[in-house]
Amino acid sequence: MASPDKKAFALRVDPALWAQIERLAAQELRSANAQVEVLLREALARRGIKPAASPAPRRGRPPNEPGDTGQG
Repeated sequence: MASPDKKAFALRVDPALWAQIERLAAQELRSANAQVEVLLREALARRGIKPAASPAPRRGRPPNEPGDTGQG
């Protein structure tokens, strides 16, 4: 299932190309989907385009809450 903050879409890819993406993803310990995203970001960077960074998901309670000592 796709993350709620990600855009899902269908992509038709040549099977030989997909096999190479899967091999590269395995070598870099990523999912094939994450590998496609990395490759797209690298391609954009080579063209001088920097996509806006998505905000990181927040985990745990926010800092500086009353009673927070700052000691994680």
